Amino acid sequence: MAKGITIEASVPGKDGAPAKSAQLTVQYAETIEEAVQMYGAEAVLSNAFANWRVTLQANMRGGIRKGETPEQIQARLGSSKMGVASTGAKVDPVQAYLAQFASATPEKQKEMLAELQKRAAKK
Repeated sequence: MAKGITIEASVPGKDGAPAKSAQLTVQYAETIEEAVQMYGAEAVLSNAFANWRVTLQANMRGGIRKGETPEQIQARLGSSKMGVASTGAKVDPVQAYLAQFASATPEKQKEMLAELQKRAAKK
């Protein structure tokens, strides 16, 4: 059964003025079935995907700040599922290395191949 929920928002004041705030009460569904009945499946899915997009973008920005390549980000987040936390997700080291290789310059790729051949020869 839908219930009322109060949403609050505030904006910091400028030049020492106090912050301004407002409250709004809206009806909120308690189950997914009720949400679909109240708002329609398209609206529920669209809103869920918009929220997930923001979550993925934040995770991608974190990877970019850490120096991850687009391929590494794809390897880390490509199998993400909506509603499942991906912070601390395990990365397959082989896939990460392959992604690094794919994004490397031809000179760096030669260095990487030489290092792999050197290590393979030691075994």
